[in-house]
Amino acid sequence: MDRMLARRAFLAVMGSVVHATGTHSAPSVRQRFLDSATEFEFQRYTEPHHSCVLPRENANTFSRRGRFLVYVSDRGGAAHAWSMDLKSSEHRQLSEGAPVEPASLTLTADERNLLYVAEGKLWMTPVAGLKPRLLWGEPGLRAEAGVAAIPDGPSAVVVEQTGHGSRLRRLPLGKGAASVMAEFPVAVLDPLPRPRRASMAVRDSGGGVWLAELDGGKPRRLPTRAGLVLDASWSPDGRTLLYLLDPQTRGVANQLRELNPDTGEETFVAPTSQFVCFGMNSDGSVLVAASSGKAQPYVMLMVRSVKRELTLCEHKSREARDVRPRFTPDSQRIYFQSDREGKPAIYGMSVDRLVERTEEESSR
Repeated sequence: MDRMLARRAFLAVMGSVVHATGTHSAPSVRQRFLDSATEFEFQRYTEPHHSCVLPRENANTFSRRGRFLVYVSDRGGAAHAWSMDLKSSEHRQLSEGAPVEPASLTLTADERNLLYVAEGKLWMTPVAGLKPRLLWGEPGLRAEAGVAAIPDGPSAVVVEQTGHGSRLRRLPLGKGAASVMAEFPVAVLDPLPRPRRASMAVRDSGGGVWLAELDGGKPRRLPTRAGLVLDASWSPDGRTLLYLLDPQTRGVANQLRELNPDTGEETFVAPTSQFVCFGMNSDGSVLVAASSGKAQPYVMLMVRSVKRELTLCEHKSREARDVRPRFTPDSQRIYFQSDREGKPAIYGMSVDRLVERTEEESSR
C-alpha cells in the first residue's frame, strides 16, 4: 500500500512538472459543420466556452511545412501560448507564468522559439516547452502593437511608446545589444518585415503606412491613397505592398491597392465586398478575407488574376476585424477566428479544390 501511495504521489508530482514546463496537452475537440449559406464544410477546433485567439495577421503563425499553428488560449484559467497539430488537432501548452498578450505572439524566423509579451516584458521560449527567457523588460513596450521576428541577427522588433510618438526597438535573440531602429512622431503598430529587403513597414494610428530601414535612419511615410489603411501585406518577393483601404467616403467600398515603395507607383487592384482584414497565400495569387457586411458576414476568397470573389462561409463574428483569416503554408486550408458560438474559437476549412497547392514555406 505504501508503495502504491508513493507511486501515485510520484505521478502527481510528475504531472504538475509536465504542466509547469509547458508540455500540458489537450485532446482534439474538432467538430464538423455545414455552412448555411454555402453548404461548404468547415470545422471548429477549439471549444467556445474558453477564449482561443489567433495571433495578429502578420505574425508567424504556422511552422514550416504546416505541422502546427500557434495561438493564445485561457484554457486552464490563464492566457498562455498553445500549439495545435494540424493533422491530429491535438493541443499543447507552450508557455507558463504570467498571462500572454495575444497580439504579441509570433514564432521566431527559424520557428524554434516563440516570442510574446507578458506583464509588459518580452519573453522567448523554445517550442519544445522549456523555460522562458526574458529579452526585454524596460517600460514602454506596447504589446497590442505586435512583435515581429526577423532572420537578420536573428532579432525581434518591438514597438515602444514615447512621450511624442513611438519607436521600433531591435532586440538580438542571441548575443548583441538592443538598439533603436526608428522613431516616429505618431503611434505605430503591426511591424511587417519586408521579404528579401532590410526594411519594415508599420501602420500608424491615423491610417497611414511608414517604411523603416533595419539599420536605422529616418523612416518615411509611404504615399498611400487618402483614407484609412486597414491591413497590409508584402508580396512574396518584397517588391510591393498590397494594402486594404477604407476610402472613408460614403457609398465607396473598401479597396485593395498596391504600392511599390521604391518607385512610388501606386495602383488600384480591385473593389471588395467590404473586406476589413485579409491573408495572402504563399505565392500571392489568392487572398482570404473577412467581410464586415451585416447582411453578409463572410469569409471570402479573391483570385487576384481575375479579381473574382468566392464566398466560403459565414464567420458571424461580432467584430469582423477579429476574424484574422490566413492560409496554411501549402495554401490548401484556411483558418480563422470567430465568437459566433460564445467566446473566440478557431475554425478552419479545406480549400484544396479551389486553390492550387504552393510550396510549403512560412506564410503569415
